[in-house]
Amino acid sequence: MKILITGGAGFIGSALIRYLISHTDHYVVNVDKLTYAGNLDSLADIGNNARYSFEPVDICNRNGIDRLLAGYQPDAIMHLAAESHVDRSIDGPAEFIETNIIGTYTLLEAARSYWSSLPSDKKNTFRFHHISTDEVYGDLKSPKDFFTETTPYAPSSPYSASKASSDHLVRAWMRTFGLPVLITNCSNNYGPYHFPEKLIPLMILNALEGKPLPIYGNGQQIRDWLFVDDHARALYLVVTQGTTGETYNIGGHNEMANLDVVNTLCQLLEKMAPNKPKGIQNYTDLVTFVKDRPGHDLRYAIDASKIQQELGWTPVESFETGLKKTVQWYLENQAWCKRVQDGSYQRQRLGDNKS
Repeated sequence: MKILITGGAGFIGSALIRYLISHTDHYVVNVDKLTYAGNLDSLADIGNNARYSFEPVDICNRNGIDRLLAGYQPDAIMHLAAESHVDRSIDGPAEFIETNIIGTYTLLEAARSYWSSLPSDKKNTFRFHHISTDEVYGDLKSPKDFFTETTPYAPSSPYSASKASSDHLVRAWMRTFGLPVLITNCSNNYGPYHFPEKLIPLMILNALEGKPLPIYGNGQQIRDWLFVDDHARALYLVVTQGTTGETYNIGGHNEMANLDVVNTLCQLLEKMAPNKPKGIQNYTDLVTFVKDRPGHDLRYAIDASKIQQELGWTPVESFETGLKKTVQWYLENQAWCKRVQDGSYQRQRLGDNKS
C-alpha cells in the first residue's frame, strides 16, 4: 500500500510512521505543515528511508492536497493533523476551528474528488481513516461508566468541540457521498517523543530541572492512558482490517488520576534519576497545585471491547511498563528535549509549507 498520513510529524503521527516503516512494507507520505507541534527530529531514524516521503503542505490548502493525491496516488489516507492542546484552545480557539474543522473539510473534499476518479478496483479498496479523541464524549459521571462507540457527544472545550465537528463531517461524507471512511477515538496517549507541554513529559523534564510540577485543581481528574506504540498498532489494524463506516474506540485499560500519575513518575525518577537538582530532597516536594482550568472534564475511560473482539487488538504495555519506558527515553534523549525547549527544532522547516 501507499499511505498518506497527515500530521505525521506530530506525536502520534510520527509513532505511526515509525511503526509502518519498521514493521510493514508500505510506502508512507508524511504531510505536515510543521506547526510548533510538528518535529522532524522525531523521524530522524527513518527520514532517509526509500519508502518514506515528507511533504510540508497545509491540509487547509486544497491545491496543495490535490497535487499530492494526484502525484502519489495513495491507497489510504490516515488523517491525524490537528491542533490538540486543550489549554491552547482555551487561549486561542481560532486555529482549532481552522485546522480541525476547515482542514478536515478541505481534506475530505480533496479525498472525495480523488476517490471518485479512481478505477473501480482501486476505488473499492480506498480508505479514509480519521483519527480522533475520546474528549468528544465529554466526561463520565459514574465510576462504572465507560465511553463506547455509541456514547453521545458532549464536548467541553474548544479543542474537543472542533474534533467532534470533524468526526461529524467525516460521517456525513460517507452517508452523503459514499466516501469509505473509518473513525477511531483514542484515550490519552503517552510515550517517547511527546511534546513537553503535555502532562507526562512536562512533569519528567520539570522534575529533572528542579522546577515545580503544576497540577490542576486537586489532581483527581482521571484519564485512561494509552502507550503510543500500542495506539500505532491499533491504527494500522483499523485501516487495513476495519469495516468501513465503523467507529473503533482505542483505550489503554489504564485509568489513573493525574495526581497519581505524577506521584508514580516521581517514584520512578527516584530510582532512575537519583541525582536530583540541588536543594531537592524528594521529587514529590516539587508538586504544586494550581487553579483548575475552565471546563475541565473529571473522568475519561474507554470501553475498547469492540476493537478487541473484531480486530484482535489489546494493548501490550501496562501503565507501569509503558511509563518506565517513557521515563527511560527522556533520560536518554535530552538532546531531543533541549531542541524542543529552546525552539531550535523549528528551524527544520523546508520550503514553503503553504504550497
